[in-house]
Amino acid sequence: MNCPSDRLYHREHLWVQQGEGEELSIGVTDYAQEQLGQVVFVECLKPGTELRQGVSFGTIESAKTASELIAPVSGFVKAINEKLQQEPWLVNEDPYGQGWILKLVPSNIEEFKELLDSRAYHRLLLGAG
Repeated sequence: MNCPSDRLYHREHLWVQQGEGEELSIGVTDYAQEQLGQVVFVECLKPGTELRQGVSFGTIESAKTASELIAPVSGFVKAINEKLQQEPWLVNEDPYGQGWILKLVPSNIEEFKELLDSRAYHRLLLGAG
C-alpha cells in the first residue's frame, strides 16, 4: 500500500500535507480509494467554511458506496479541487497528487499530534487487513 512519507495520516484514511506557508492539502489515501472503487462524485465544504476535527466535511461516492469525509484537523477551507467536479476519478488515478480534495489553513496545530506518520499508518492498515 502506498503511504508517502512526506505527509501525515488520519485514522479515517485521509492524508494531510504541508503546503506553502500554513496551507495544508487534504485528500483520501490510496487505501481508501482502493476500498471505495471507482469514485464518481466528491462533494465538500466551500472555501471560507470552518472545519472541525472529527466532523464530516463532505461525501465521496463510488459505484459501490458513499462515505463521509472526516476532517483530520480543524481549520478554514482555503480552496477545493474544482477538477473533481468533472473528473472525480482523479481520486483513484492520483490520490496523493491531482486527486487532492481541499486546501486548509489549520486553526489548531496541537491536533497534528493525533495524526500518524507513514509508518504508523501502514501498521494501522496491516492491522485492518
